[in-house]
Amino acid sequence: MARIFDIVEYVDEGRQEIVHRIPERGSGDFRLGSQLIVRDGQAAIFYRDGKALDAFGAGRHTLTTANVPLLTDLLGKAFSGRTPFKAEVYFVTLRELTDMKWGTKSPITIQDPILGMARVTGYGTYAIQITEPQLFVNKLVGTQGLYRTRDIESFFRSIIMTKLMDLIGEMGKSVIQMAAFAEELAAGVRAKAAEEFAARGVTLNSFYIESLSPTEETAKAIDARSAMGAIGDMNAYMQYQGAQAMRDAAQNESGGMAGAGVGLGAGMGMGAGMAQMFTQSMQQGQRQQAPPPQTAAPPAPASPQTAAEIQQLLDSLDNRLITGELSEKIYERLYAKWEKRLANL
Repeated sequence: MARIFDIVEYVDEGRQEIVHRIPERGSGDFRLGSQLIVRDGQAAIFYRDGKALDAFGAGRHTLTTANVPLLTDLLGKAFSGRTPFKAEVYFVTLRELTDMKWGTKSPITIQDPILGMARVTGYGTYAIQITEPQLFVNKLVGTQGLYRTRDIESFFRSIIMTKLMDLIGEMGKSVIQMAAFAEELAAGVRAKAAEEFAARGVTLNSFYIESLSPTEETAKAIDARSAMGAIGDMNAYMQYQGAQAMRDAAQNESGGMAGAGVGLGAGMGMGAGMAQMFTQSMQQGQRQQAPPPQTAAPPAPASPQTAAEIQQLLDSLDNRLITGELSEKIYERLYAKWEKRLANL
């Protein structure tokens, strides 16, 4: 049996509550002569058979055939006395709703002009105000079937996220640069979403981006990209790194001098090869990098040949001894060998 309402009001409006339905499910019986109390910052919309009908502003209203004409016309008969009629009432807040939340449910994948592809996450707040309550109820309750606040918030967030992703694509900025453009992004999202909100009787008063950051994987790619840009001479760096490959062979005492020599030669060859490969791949991203050679580079020497290369190796042996990477026994063997080679040049 439907509940009969003699006084219709909603007093427990939560801080972020947008709409409240009476009754919460189904239809209620409202009597002519009943009191409808609408508080400041509220609007009340009578709703029946899929249509928003009569609207009431702040104040106390006595329901009569005079002030609910659309309801009485819809029923197709004149009411006598306190005959009940079936309807629902939606109390809609008209105050500004601040600190509404938005955020990415999962990382957004974007084309990045520097990294190629990147994945970002973001969150923030926005503020809205319902300026046309009957249009709001017609659009969101009538066409979308949404009457719970959490459903309406989710609908608004979907609009915001669509506009944000669209704007990021239009700007063509790298995730590395996005922090510097947070204010422009926020203003752009607000402008792009304004029409969508207004079409539903809502004004998007403000939109803020609190965070727009790369995922952990993208952050690692940014760190690697920054490190590569800071190196400068990639060939020299990779040759030095390749020389470190001798460490494992040198620390294996059973390999002796032969193992150390093989390790060093392999390390220098690998370093030179990797240097050539990385240099070619990084030239596009480095503004002052020389254009790639048109012919293949000559093969790297199997072991240090020049006095400068041997001296670099001797310096690295000193560093490894200091840091404990080499034992004194292996250090003395290797140092004596390459010092003798240097003396014979």
